[in-house]
Amino acid sequence: MGIRELAKHLNISIGTVSRALNGHKEVNAETRRRVLEAARELGYAPDQSGRSLRKGAINTIVFMLSTSRMGEQDAIFFMELCHGIQTVLAPLELDLVIHLNREGDTMLDRVRRVVERRLADGIILPETREYDPRLDYLATKQFPFCTLGRSLSGGAHPWLDLDFDGAMHQAIARLIARGHRRIGLATGKPGLMLDHILAEAYRREIHAHDADEDADLVQPAGSDEAGGHAVTDWFLQQPRPPTALIFSHHRAVAGAYRRLSAQGLHPGTDIAIVSCAPDSPMAQYLTPSLTCFHLSLRDLGARLAQSLLAVMPAYAEHYPGCAAPSLWPLALVARDSDACGPGPGTITDRNG
Repeated sequence: MGIRELAKHLNISIGTVSRALNGHKEVNAETRRRVLEAARELGYAPDQSGRSLRKGAINTIVFMLSTSRMGEQDAIFFMELCHGIQTVLAPLELDLVIHLNREGDTMLDRVRRVVERRLADGIILPETREYDPRLDYLATKQFPFCTLGRSLSGGAHPWLDLDFDGAMHQAIARLIARGHRRIGLATGKPGLMLDHILAEAYRREIHAHDADEDADLVQPAGSDEAGGHAVTDWFLQQPRPPTALIFSHHRAVAGAYRRLSAQGLHPGTDIAIVSCAPDSPMAQYLTPSLTCFHLSLRDLGARLAQSLLAVMPAYAEHYPGCAAPSLWPLALVARDSDACGPGPGTITDRNG
């Protein structure tokens, strides 16, 4: 049922019905009650396309994601994050749509399509790059957006990022305290800002602790199981392999475990393993369980939504201060994967 049918059923004007549905003060309480009650009973549904034209908004927020990030563990991360986003958007009757890339699309192609076709009122962008043309484009268009991750692009815009510097500080300090001096870092393949931040933080911490500063101890790898398997194989074949490894992605850790097992080596006994990624079911059920970091993804998602609303004219006044960039803390979850030091019987001893 549309508004015309609802007005005819109540025998009052379309204008009065519209004002009652939208809460205008000039409609008396009894009329508003009758209209809202009839709308519920008769299944009235507003014409969203008409409302969008009148308001200049379509009440939709896009969360833009790559299909390459839709493995099971990535999906768990992003779905929990989106649940948090929805807790803020749903009461405002804003819909959240996950926008996946099409084959052959560049990242910028997808953003342009959303903006030029007016498919959304705002965009939330994860997976930021150090230099990210999507952000510069959105800033030029003055289109509301916020990002999960920092970037040198996009000018002044709201962003939230995980405190990877703090995570690396905790990880290195923990390994150094166990006696490790040769600590390897397996980052994702070049591109994502988080891997750039982790590599820079790693170098600072290694230097600060006067540990081995071998350039070969930092290696790019795929963020999936195959990438972790391959980079671990590379480390094992070196004349002086690291006694501890830090990974930026959990899926890569699963591949590392498999490669170590094939060599007769055991994480937490022969070599220490730490991940700077957020905790997940995979991390908990690996054997041994994985030392990593905890955060509330729902709380992070809620704050992301608030950051975006803070730069949307229709909502900005209700979210003061939320547009300010913010680092989200990561708390160390100590488990068994990094229990060993570089003593007898470990990878150092086995390689002479």
